[in-house]
Amino acid sequence: MASPAPLRPDLPMSCSVDPPDFPIVAGLAPLPPALLRPVLAIGNFDGVHRGHLAVIEAARRMARDLGRPAAALTFEPHPRSFFQPDRTLFRLTPGPRKLVHLARAGLDGAIVLPFDAALAAITAEDFLSDILIDHLGVTGIVVGFDFHFGRGRAGSPAFLAAEGARLGFPVAVVEPMRDEGDPISSTAIRNALAAGQVGHAAHMLGRAWSVDGTVVHGEKRGRLLGYPTANIVLPPGTELAFGIYAVRVHFDGAAHDGVASYGRRPTFDNGAALLEVHLFDFSGDLYGRTLEVAFHAYLRPELKFDSVDALIVQMDADSAAAREILAQPERFSG
Repeated sequence: MASPAPLRPDLPMSCSVDPPDFPIVAGLAPLPPALLRPVLAIGNFDGVHRGHLAVIEAARRMARDLGRPAAALTFEPHPRSFFQPDRTLFRLTPGPRKLVHLARAGLDGAIVLPFDAALAAITAEDFLSDILIDHLGVTGIVVGFDFHFGRGRAGSPAFLAAEGARLGFPVAVVEPMRDEGDPISSTAIRNALAAGQVGHAAHMLGRAWSVDGTVVHGEKRGRLLGYPTANIVLPPGTELAFGIYAVRVHFDGAAHDGVASYGRRPTFDNGAALLEVHLFDFSGDLYGRTLEVAFHAYLRPELKFDSVDALIVQMDADSAAAREILAQPERFSG
């Protein structure tokens, strides 16, 4: 595999890595001094949900006990995208956003391996010996109960635990975290979002699910209706339920409450899916800006109205409902 130099990711303008010097290493580049001989939390970490955070926290505890740095080892693109290139995966956190959440989880850094044909072909034994031990100098490993790696997914948590015992480094396997009895997983969160259950998704994530997008020009109907909108085309594969949402929009270090419609606008053109966000009590030009839109509540499904006046009446009601919801304290984790 290629060994590019360490890099800072091409983060969306709405993203902020904290701490700002959080080291991110691409591929098999040399580790910076702050990450030498790390304890690794290994996984795809799509969503960086509460189950992932349990893995990360276990790695941080192990690192403190060993006096070593704690880093995430993750992969881009998502392996499922490599093995199923004809199927667009609904990414909960595309690469740059995932790194933001990994930094906020209290790790000392992250290592991003390119998931390509070379990595897919490597055996579990060689991945452990050549990459984890020889190159990264791992001193401890933490994985989730369902993590597999290596050609044919032959590498399992049990394999890692046995090899760690044989070679003299600790391995911890974190059991699934449950939400109302069901395991928290990226798939469960995708399913919740596809059903419009953004509150349930937020509880599994530990925060409101959000998406980054660049504001594009639209038909400008919102201005005529008294509800100017910032229009965003969501990433391919996004399976968010069509409907109206209470949202909080982040840019320039500030948060703005609003109401958003995601769908095909059946009252007007039934066109391509578009996210249209109206910010409360805001005026300004957002064209070309990258926003982070966090979804806090699903208000109703997308509907077709018989008249523009009827639509405006409903938009007034939607805005009032969104304001009331967003004024309440956030309760996502538990």
